[in-house]
Amino acid sequence: MRRRLISSTLAVVLVVIAVFGLSLIFVESRTIESSARDGVESEAVRLVGIVENRILAGESVDAKGLDRQIAADRYAVVRVPGRAQVTLGSRPKGKAITSTQRGDHGESVTVEQPRSTVSEEIGRNLLVILAVALLAVLAAVGLAVRQARRLASPLSDLAATAERLGSGDPRPRHRRYGVPELDRIADVLDASAERIGRMLTAERRLASDASHQLRTPLTALSMRLEEIVATDDQETVKEEATIALGQVERLTDVVQRLLTNARDPRTGSAVYFDLDEVIKQQVEEWRPAYQNEGRAIVRSGTPALRAVGTPGAVAQVLATLIENALMHGSGTVGLRTRVTGNQAVVEVTDEGRGVPPDLGARVFERTVSGRNSTGLGLALARDLAEADGGRLELLQQHPPVFALFLAREMQPPPPPREDIVS
Repeated sequence: MRRRLISSTLAVVLVVIAVFGLSLIFVESRTIESSARDGVESEAVRLVGIVENRILAGESVDAKGLDRQIAADRYAVVRVPGRAQVTLGSRPKGKAITSTQRGDHGESVTVEQPRSTVSEEIGRNLLVILAVALLAVLAAVGLAVRQARRLASPLSDLAATAERLGSGDPRPRHRRYGVPELDRIADVLDASAERIGRMLTAERRLASDASHQLRTPLTALSMRLEEIVATDDQETVKEEATIALGQVERLTDVVQRLLTNARDPRTGSAVYFDLDEVIKQQVEEWRPAYQNEGRAIVRSGTPALRAVGTPGAVAQVLATLIENALMHGSGTVGLRTRVTGNQAVVEVTDEGRGVPPDLGARVFERTVSGRNSTGLGLALARDLAEADGGRLELLQQHPPVFALFLAREMQPPPPPREDIVS
């Protein structure tokens, strides 16, 4: 590209120089030649006047009186009837520019100038024109190289940026080049890089979230299937299969929820649901795991609460809190429901050491963990709670108390009593 830019610029300059330079040389040559002819003619007219004045004054017409009246590079011949011919200067060799003028008394003056002096002057002007043309060519080459570098380097840089995007490196470079068109391309590439970066981040986040969120339901489902394989009692098989089917439905809901949040985290599917049923289902699913650890899981608090949210998401939030209590806590784990204002609250607590003092509310940040875990569980739980308008908070660090706040279904007021008039 640089070579093409330099070649095209140089070609344009050479064409311009050729057109205007040749025209200038032609005009200058004609002007110099015309000026020389006019000079010779005016010289002859002047000498004729001098000779005529001398004749009228009765003076002699000779070289001694006229040699100072002619330029050094010119030759003149003065002819007066009845007198000797007078020559002034040296006769030029080769071609000459000649002008002959005659006076009223028969006298004539012929002035000659060597054409070589005209050629020399034309040559000097030609050299000046060629020098100016050469300087113009050099300046054009310099400007072409500078412009080519200014355009070619940014284009190479933009090509490298596009190649990086294609190879999976979405970091924007934020480079600008002072050329509006190239800066526009750089803006588009940077915007594309940011979009690709966000998409890749969302994809990685979805994969990480799915891996973490599906781990617990799949583990519980595998435990149910192991129970089915280990027993021959048809009633037990039927009961465990029913529970497994319920877990599959909740697993499907978790997957759908993850996909929905990946598209738009603000999209919710909240409905009115029985909060006791969700808590009961979680307690029954986790009781075998707690029994294997020699621990207990209990529920208490205000019964018959109806909340606003997505049952599957609420179940997943509670499962995360219960799993954390199983992994990091100790003693009995309690799920207590209560009412505060127009909200239903589910508190999950255990008898362990709780959240380290240096973490506090940071436990809800991604990758933050005080027990060498992934640090994703509580962050995902908070996202699920907030998607339906709820919130998840750490009310107390030791012993740990996590609280899930959900909008409560308000009971409609009783109809106004009508007084019966008998």
